[in-house]
Amino acid sequence: MKAKEKILIAATDLFHNQGYNSTGINQIIEESGIAKGSFYYNFDSKEDLCVSFLNRRHDFWFDKLKKYIANNKTDQHRVLKAFDFLTMMNKKEKFRGCSFLNILSEISGDNQLILSIIQNHKSDLRHFISSMIEEETLVDHIYLLFEGALIESQLFKNHWPVERAKEIVKKIIE
Repeated sequence: MKAKEKILIAATDLFHNQGYNSTGINQIIEESGIAKGSFYYNFDSKEDLCVSFLNRRHDFWFDKLKKYIANNKTDQHRVLKAFDFLTMMNKKEKFRGCSFLNILSEISGDNQLILSIIQNHKSDLRHFISSMIEEETLVDHIYLLFEGALIESQLFKNHWPVERAKEIVKKIIE
């Protein structure tokens, strides 16, 4: 395995589980088992690594979501199944929530590079929902319920916010 991949694997685990600010470059280097020079050969900075992590997480998350909902017959069923995806990810990742919003809460307000990646991820999610639901106001309702359910389930370490949001969406799309 190449050094860059080792670094990304270690950073993914550390950023996701302990946070961006709580993770130092030296810890990433140690966890990945690479030399310090290899880190700086592959990444200019911790911010550069964060950009790669977020881009990788974006691809991973959307790939998993699309596969998870693919076998449903209607767009309405796929939308509802997306909430089940949140429950599955919460179980798998122990209610760590959204990597993008977790990092958003840790970066400074003037970090436009990382902010734009996070905004693009959320815009892609909204666009994904709009590919299944035509009415723009309904898309916004579903998007906001989805995001709220994700945050609240992380806060309470419980599935009830996702389940309740799914019930609400079911009523408004029927």
